[in-house]
Amino acid sequence: MAQIIESIPNISEGRRMDVIEACVDEIRSTPGCTLLSFMPDESHNRTVITYIGDAKGVEEASVKLVKKAAELIDLREHKGEHPRMGAVDVMPFLAIKDCDVNDCVELSKRVGARIAEEAGVPVFLYEHSATRPERQNLVKIRKGQFEGMAEKVQDDIWEPDFGGRRIHPSAGVIAVGARPPLIAYNLNLSTDDVEIAKQIAAVIREKDGGLKCVKAMGFEIDDEKTGKKYAQVSINMTNYEQTPLYRVTEMVKSEAKKWGVTVVQSEIIGLCPMKALVDSAEYYLQIKDFDYDVQVLENHII
Repeated sequence: MAQIIESIPNISEGRRMDVIEACVDEIRSTPGCTLLSFMPDESHNRTVITYIGDAKGVEEASVKLVKKAAELIDLREHKGEHPRMGAVDVMPFLAIKDCDVNDCVELSKRVGARIAEEAGVPVFLYEHSATRPERQNLVKIRKGQFEGMAEKVQDDIWEPDFGGRRIHPSAGVIAVGARPPLIAYNLNLSTDDVEIAKQIAAVIREKDGGLKCVKAMGFEIDDEKTGKKYAQVSINMTNYEQTPLYRVTEMVKSEAKKWGVTVVQSEIIGLCPMKALVDSAEYYLQIKDFDYDVQVLENHII
């Protein structure tokens, strides 16, 4: 069986399709690597890219992507709802088949060293690849964002793992590391009052006493296609088996009701494990004694 490693980098561009396509072309053109999807978001001004391959193919594609993004994306001119610190903001590696987290940690170190040397972009190792406890959490690394990063990296605690105490003048820094599957899940509310979304996010996220393995923020989203604005609860679910999709959905609905608003739409950014969706289907359909391994057709033919 062939080794499969997945990478899901986020680039800080969601509006200029020529730039996005140029970055994605670096993945398309790399042997041993297959592009699965890319999803631009205009409001966040960010694109999530997903690709898979063996370690060699993913390594080459990842380095090429950062080099191209650093060439085309200037964070001094970047505006968007989502916090960011780099032209390629984050680059996680996930073990999918015939590999494990240790393989992904080693890959992240090779890729990080090459990014610093070949693209001139300093690198923080995060999650399972972290060299210090405070670097396991991406939010802590990103705090201060691009605008505050040049000062932050002068602190001994926040010197990048590769590239020295500096930032790339236009491409900032990047976090690279191995992590488990994550579901990027957004819930849109029937209001444009972003304070309501922020209040709900504070209730549901783990760090403020909410649901385990849930990170959340509130944003105001400007839908350029419809001309409408709405408040969004933007969620990262770091372990969908600890806290499933349906549980966070129901909690957001309950909190929204207190404010006299409803959840009008949800969206998943990037790819999602099938089991996370099946678990929600089992819950909402109230299926008795459902056996995921036995009763899902695809488990017998894939």
